[in-house]
Amino acid sequence: MIHQITDPTDERVRPFAGMRDAQLRGDEGVGPGLFIGESANVINRALDSGVAPHSLFMEQKWVDKSQELIERFESLGAPVLVADPVVFKAITGYDVTRGAVACLYRPQLPSVDEVLAGATRIAVLEDVMNATNIGAAFRSAAALGIDAVLLTPSCHDPFYRRAARVSMGTIFQVPWTRIGRKHEQWAAEGIPLLESYGFQTAAMALSDDSISLGDDRLNQCPKLAIIMGTEGEGLNPETIARATFTVKIPMAHGVDSLNVAAASAVAFWELRKRY
Repeated sequence: MIHQITDPTDERVRPFAGMRDAQLRGDEGVGPGLFIGESANVINRALDSGVAPHSLFMEQKWVDKSQELIERFESLGAPVLVADPVVFKAITGYDVTRGAVACLYRPQLPSVDEVLAGATRIAVLEDVMNATNIGAAFRSAAALGIDAVLLTPSCHDPFYRRAARVSMGTIFQVPWTRIGRKHEQWAAEGIPLLESYGFQTAAMALSDDSISLGDDRLNQCPKLAIIMGTEGEGLNPETIARATFTVKIPMAHGVDSLNVAAASAVAFWELRKRY
Protein backbone atom coordinates (compact mmCIF):
# COMPACT_ATOMS: atom_id res chain seq x y z
CA MET A 1 0.00 0.00 0.00
CA ILE A 2 1.25 3.47 -0.96
CA HIS A 3 0.96 6.17 1.71
CA GLN A 4 0.38 9.75 0.55
CA ILE A 5 2.37 12.31 2.54
CA THR A 6 0.86 15.80 2.71
CA ASP A 7 2.45 17.13 5.89
CA PRO A 8 6.23 17.75 5.91
CA THR A 9 6.26 17.10 9.67
CA ASP A 10 4.78 13.62 9.29
CA GLU A 11 6.81 11.34 11.57
CA ARG A 12 7.03 8.67 8.84
CA VAL A 13 9.31 10.86 6.72
CA ARG A 14 11.54 12.06 9.56
CA PRO A 15 14.64 10.14 8.36
CA PHE A 16 14.37 11.93 5.00
CA ALA A 17 13.88 15.38 6.54
CA GLY A 18 17.38 16.69 6.98
CA MET A 19 18.58 14.38 9.74
CA ARG A 20 22.32 14.72 10.19
CA ASP A 21 24.55 11.75 9.43
CA ALA A 22 25.28 11.28 13.12
CA GLN A 23 21.56 11.10 13.86
CA LEU A 24 20.95 8.60 11.06
CA ARG A 25 23.84 6.44 12.27
CA GLY A 26 22.38 6.47 15.76
CA ASP A 27 25.44 8.16 17.27
CA GLU A 28 23.25 10.56 19.21
CA GLY A 29 20.88 7.99 20.62
CA VAL A 30 18.10 8.91 18.20
CA GLY A 31 17.37 5.36 17.15
CA PRO A 32 18.66 2.39 15.16
CA GLY A 33 21.39 3.08 12.61
CA LEU A 34 19.99 4.20 9.27
CA PHE A 35 21.26 5.52 5.97
CA ILE A 36 19.69 7.01 2.85
CA GLY A 37 20.09 5.27 -0.51
CA GLU A 38 19.43 7.03 -3.80
CA SER A 39 18.93 5.43 -7.26
CA ALA A 40 17.52 2.03 -8.17
CA ASN A 41 21.04 0.57 -8.53
CA VAL A 42 22.03 1.47 -4.99
CA ILE A 43 18.73 0.45 -3.43
CA ASN A 44 18.46 -2.90 -5.23
CA ARG A 45 22.08 -3.83 -4.56
CA ALA A 46 21.60 -2.96 -0.90
CA LEU A 47 18.54 -5.22 -0.70
CA ASP A 48 20.33 -7.96 -2.67
CA SER A 49 23.10 -7.93 -0.04
CA GLY A 50 20.60 -8.46 2.77
CA VAL A 51 20.26 -4.88 4.01
CA ALA A 52 16.88 -4.42 5.71
CA PRO A 53 14.56 -1.69 4.36
CA HIS A 54 12.97 0.98 6.56
CA SER A 55 10.90 2.90 3.96
CA LEU A 56 10.79 4.12 0.36
CA PHE A 57 10.00 7.74 -0.54
CA MET A 58 9.42 9.40 -3.90
CA GLU A 59 7.67 12.14 -5.79
CA GLN A 60 4.34 11.18 -7.33
CA LYS A 61 5.80 11.34 -10.86
CA TRP A 62 8.10 8.36 -10.17
CA VAL A 63 5.40 5.92 -9.06
CA ASP A 64 4.71 4.35 -12.45
CA LYS A 65 8.42 3.92 -13.24
CA SER A 66 9.19 2.47 -9.81
CA GLN A 67 6.69 -0.37 -9.69
CA GLU A 68 9.27 -3.15 -9.31
CA LEU A 69 10.95 -1.31 -6.45
CA ILE A 70 7.61 -0.52 -4.83
CA GLU A 71 6.58 -4.17 -5.01
CA ARG A 72 9.91 -5.22 -3.53
CA PHE A 73 9.53 -2.90 -0.52
CA GLU A 74 5.91 -3.94 0.00
CA SER A 75 6.90 -7.62 -0.11
CA LEU A 76 9.43 -6.90 2.65
CA GLY A 77 6.84 -5.14 4.79
CA ALA A 78 8.35 -1.67 4.39
CA PRO A 79 6.10 1.34 3.74
CA VAL A 80 6.13 3.23 0.46
CA LEU A 81 5.66 6.99 0.89
CA VAL A 82 4.71 9.41 -1.90
CA ALA A 83 4.40 13.20 -1.98
CA ASP A 84 3.79 15.93 -4.52
CA PRO A 85 6.87 17.92 -5.66
CA VAL A 86 6.34 20.83 -3.26
CA VAL A 87 5.96 18.62 -0.19
CA PHE A 88 8.79 16.31 -1.29
CA LYS A 89 11.22 19.23 -1.64
CA ALA A 90 10.04 20.72 1.65
CA ILE A 91 10.92 17.43 3.35
CA THR A 92 14.16 16.45 1.62
CA GLY A 93 15.53 19.72 0.30
CA TYR A 94 16.32 17.94 -2.98
CA ASP A 95 15.74 20.02 -6.13
CA VAL A 96 16.25 17.04 -8.43
CA THR A 97 15.96 13.28 -7.93
CA ARG A 98 16.27 10.49 -10.47
CA GLY A 99 13.73 8.25 -8.84
CA ALA A 100 12.99 6.97 -5.37
CA VAL A 101 15.11 7.42 -2.28
CA ALA A 102 15.17 4.74 0.39
CA CYS A 103 15.83 4.69 4.09
CA LEU A 104 17.64 1.48 5.04
CA TYR A 105 18.94 -0.05 8.24
CA ARG A 106 22.69 0.22 8.55
CA PRO A 107 24.23 -3.28 8.60
CA GLN A 108 26.83 -4.23 11.17
CA LEU A 109 30.31 -4.12 9.70
CA PRO A 110 32.16 -7.44 9.49
CA SER A 111 35.45 -8.06 11.26
CA VAL A 112 38.79 -7.64 9.49
CA ASP A 113 39.15 -11.42 9.73
CA GLU A 114 35.90 -11.94 7.82
CA VAL A 115 36.76 -9.37 5.17
CA LEU A 116 40.24 -10.77 4.51
CA ALA A 117 39.19 -14.42 4.33
CA GLY A 118 40.33 -15.67 0.92
CA ALA A 119 41.46 -12.22 -0.24
CA THR A 120 44.71 -11.74 -2.18
CA ARG A 121 44.35 -8.17 -3.47
CA ILE A 122 42.92 -5.54 -1.15
CA ALA A 123 42.78 -1.75 -0.95
CA VAL A 124 43.36 0.32 2.17
CA LEU A 125 41.99 3.87 2.01
CA GLU A 126 43.71 6.16 4.51
CA ASP A 127 41.82 9.29 5.62
CA VAL A 128 39.97 9.73 2.30
CA MET A 129 37.36 12.28 3.30
CA ASN A 130 35.65 13.10 0.01
CA ALA A 131 32.44 11.10 -0.51
CA THR A 132 32.78 11.14 -4.30
CA ASN A 133 36.30 9.71 -4.12
CA ILE A 134 35.19 6.99 -1.71
CA GLY A 135 32.39 5.98 -4.07
CA ALA A 136 34.64 6.05 -7.14
CA ALA A 137 37.31 3.95 -5.42
CA PHE A 138 34.73 1.30 -4.52
CA ARG A 139 33.43 1.21 -8.08
CA SER A 140 36.98 0.71 -9.39
CA ALA A 141 37.64 -1.94 -6.75
CA ALA A 142 34.56 -3.89 -7.82
CA ALA A 143 35.36 -3.61 -11.51
CA LEU A 144 39.09 -4.34 -11.29
CA GLY A 145 39.30 -7.38 -9.07
CA ILE A 146 39.97 -5.97 -5.60
CA ASP A 147 38.76 -8.55 -3.10
CA ALA A 148 38.15 -6.21 -0.15
CA VAL A 149 38.50 -2.63 1.03
CA LEU A 150 39.68 -1.46 4.46
CA LEU A 151 39.03 2.09 5.65
CA THR A 152 41.02 3.90 8.32
CA PRO A 153 39.05 5.64 11.09
CA SER A 154 38.92 9.08 9.43
CA CYS A 155 37.67 7.91 6.04
CA HIS A 156 34.28 9.17 4.94
CA ASP A 157 31.29 6.90 5.43
CA PRO A 158 30.61 4.71 2.33
CA PHE A 159 26.94 4.55 3.36
CA TYR A 160 26.65 8.32 2.90
CA ARG A 161 24.12 9.05 0.15
CA ARG A 162 26.55 10.55 -2.36
CA ALA A 163 29.29 7.98 -1.75
CA ALA A 164 26.88 5.08 -2.25
CA ARG A 165 25.40 6.66 -5.38
CA VAL A 166 28.81 7.31 -6.99
CA SER A 167 29.80 3.73 -6.18
CA MET A 168 26.75 2.52 -8.17
CA GLY A 169 25.91 0.39 -5.15
CA THR A 170 29.20 -1.54 -5.24
CA ILE A 171 29.70 -0.74 -1.54
CA PHE A 172 27.25 -3.63 -1.08
CA GLN A 173 29.25 -5.98 -3.33
CA VAL A 174 32.86 -5.47 -2.24
CA PRO A 175 33.52 -6.66 1.34
CA TRP A 176 34.74 -3.80 3.52
CA THR A 177 35.24 -2.71 7.08
CA ARG A 178 37.29 -0.31 9.23
CA ILE A 179 40.87 -0.92 10.35
CA GLY A 180 42.63 0.77 13.25
CA ARG A 181 41.29 2.61 16.27
CA LYS A 182 43.04 5.97 16.04
CA HIS A 183 43.13 8.12 12.99
CA GLU A 184 46.84 8.97 12.83
CA GLN A 185 48.09 5.75 14.40
CA TRP A 186 46.23 3.09 12.43
CA ALA A 187 49.43 1.92 10.69
CA ALA A 188 51.18 1.00 13.95
CA GLU A 189 48.67 -1.77 14.53
CA GLY A 190 47.10 -2.07 11.08
CA ILE A 191 50.13 -2.88 8.95
CA PRO A 192 51.44 -5.59 11.34
CA LEU A 193 47.91 -7.00 11.33
CA LEU A 194 47.90 -7.16 7.52
CA GLU A 195 51.32 -8.80 7.60
CA SER A 196 50.00 -11.41 10.00
CA TYR A 197 47.51 -12.36 7.29
CA GLY A 198 50.36 -12.73 4.78
CA PHE A 199 49.96 -9.39 3.00
CA GLN A 200 52.80 -7.27 1.73
CA THR A 201 51.90 -3.59 1.60
CA ALA A 202 52.29 -1.06 -1.20
CA ALA A 203 52.09 2.57 -0.08
CA MET A 204 51.18 4.75 -3.06
CA ALA A 205 53.40 7.80 -2.57
CA LEU A 206 56.19 9.84 -4.13
CA SER A 207 59.52 9.45 -2.39
CA ASP A 208 63.17 8.98 -3.28
CA ASP A 209 62.88 5.21 -2.93
CA SER A 210 59.52 4.75 -4.70
CA ILE A 211 59.40 1.92 -7.21
CA SER A 212 57.33 2.02 -10.38
CA LEU A 213 53.82 0.63 -10.39
CA GLY A 214 54.95 -1.85 -13.06
CA ASP A 215 57.79 -3.30 -10.96
CA ASP A 216 57.77 -7.11 -11.18
CA ARG A 217 58.17 -7.47 -7.43
CA LEU A 218 54.64 -6.18 -6.92
CA ASN A 219 53.01 -8.58 -9.33
CA GLN A 220 54.87 -11.47 -7.73
CA CYS A 221 53.33 -10.83 -4.30
CA PRO A 222 50.84 -13.62 -3.47
CA LYS A 223 48.95 -11.15 -1.26
CA LEU A 224 49.14 -7.40 -1.69
CA ALA A 225 47.48 -4.50 0.13
CA ILE A 226 47.42 -1.28 -1.91
CA ILE A 227 47.36 1.74 0.42
CA MET A 228 45.94 4.99 -0.98
CA GLY A 229 46.16 8.32 0.84
CA THR A 230 43.98 11.32 1.43
CA GLU A 231 43.29 13.87 -1.30
CA GLY A 232 45.52 16.65 -0.02
CA GLU A 233 48.57 15.48 1.90
CA GLY A 234 48.70 11.88 0.79
CA LEU A 235 49.78 9.09 3.12
CA ASN A 236 51.03 9.66 6.64
CA PRO A 237 54.85 9.35 6.92
CA GLU A 238 54.46 6.49 9.42
CA THR A 239 52.39 4.53 6.91
CA ILE A 240 55.04 4.98 4.23
CA ALA A 241 57.82 4.01 6.63
CA ARG A 242 56.07 0.81 7.70
CA ALA A 243 55.00 -0.37 4.21
CA THR A 244 56.85 -3.11 2.35
CA PHE A 245 57.05 -0.97 -0.80
CA THR A 246 56.59 2.68 -1.67
CA VAL A 247 55.07 2.85 -5.13
CA LYS A 248 54.54 5.61 -7.67
CA ILE A 249 52.56 5.83 -10.88
CA PRO A 250 54.89 6.97 -13.69
CA MET A 251 53.56 10.22 -15.16
CA ALA A 252 54.46 12.70 -17.89
CA HIS A 253 54.36 16.45 -18.57
CA GLY A 254 55.41 17.44 -15.07
CA VAL A 255 52.29 16.02 -13.41
CA ASP A 256 53.26 14.58 -10.03
CA SER A 257 50.00 13.07 -8.77
CA LEU A 258 46.47 11.98 -9.63
CA ASN A 259 43.20 12.37 -7.79
CA VAL A 260 42.84 9.40 -5.45
CA ALA A 261 39.85 8.11 -7.43
CA ALA A 262 41.84 8.10 -10.69
CA ALA A 263 44.97 6.76 -9.01
CA SER A 264 43.04 3.88 -7.47
CA ALA A 265 41.72 2.78 -10.86
CA VAL A 266 45.23 2.81 -12.37
CA ALA A 267 46.77 0.97 -9.42
CA PHE A 268 43.99 -1.62 -9.13
CA TRP A 269 44.27 -2.47 -12.83
CA GLU A 270 48.06 -2.73 -12.87
CA LEU A 271 48.26 -4.76 -9.66
CA ARG A 272 45.30 -7.05 -10.36
CA LYS A 273 45.61 -10.79 -9.87
CA ARG A 274 47.32 -12.38 -12.85
CA TYR A 275 47.19 -16.04 -11.91
